[in-house]
Amino acid sequence: MSLFIPLSRAIDTLNEKIASAVSWALLAAVIICAGNALIRYVFHTSSNAWLEIQWYLYAAMFMLASAYTLKRDEHVRIDVIVGRFSKRTQVWIDLFGFLLFLLPISLLILWYGIPFARISIESAEMSSNAGGLIVWPAKLMVPVAFALIILQGISEIIKRVAFLAGRIDASSFSKQVTTPQDEIDAIKAANKIT
Repeated sequence: MSLFIPLSRAIDTLNEKIASAVSWALLAAVIICAGNALIRYVFHTSSNAWLEIQWYLYAAMFMLASAYTLKRDEHVRIDVIVGRFSKRTQVWIDLFGFLLFLLPISLLILWYGIPFARISIESAEMSSNAGGLIVWPAKLMVPVAFALIILQGISEIIKRVAFLAGRIDASSFSKQVTTPQDEIDAIKAANKIT
């Protein structure tokens, strides 16, 4: 276990750095979107290439930051039900979900995503829109994103097993808020509502 915890931290750091870099894609996409709108209404012209760049940036943001979202324990969950269980039971449910759903589905998407991207790269696939861009960067994001999700899933499994073995505290992998009432109380406190 002592070898795996540093591996988990390295995977977490990788996905944090990727998410930090990708967060700049949001700013770029907003600027491009505003620029597209301005050019369209002021100069009555537009460019499919700029629209596609905007789409690529949004795709990069959501696809490449999804592993970081998994690390932060922020994906949609059934907290209303699971939040009522003990922390150990929640961890077992997480392990079950990671091993039986997250990893197999992500591996399947990665398996089919690699040839999907490879064919696009080898054929220099172009957008069917006039003035469009090459398509492979968007298609390459699929296997890259799911490879990152698989890595983060492995990291989350390591952390859950380490918790069950008494090696780490649950705060290293779960939100501080664990029940629906805790979330309501946290929102009230943040907004100074009594």
